[in-house]
Amino acid sequence: MTDALDDDPYDYQVTKAGPVRVSRGGRVVATIGGRSADRLTAALDRAADERERQLLLAKATGNYKHGNERR
Repeated sequence: MTDALDDDPYDYQVTKAGPVRVSRGGRVVATIGGRSADRLTAALDRAADERERQLLLAKATGNYKHGNERR
């Protein structure tokens, strides 16, 4: 079974100034800065696989578990 993260994955870029730009479908959907960016970068580096990275990025954008997801 495939889901939205497989079909349309998030991508990210850590800028020189420190913020993390999270994009999806070629568009920037969130820019995370400050301590949140530091924590996100560290978590992405520790992630075991791409699926875990995708979940971290989804959570960082706030687009995660609205309560209406169904399988």
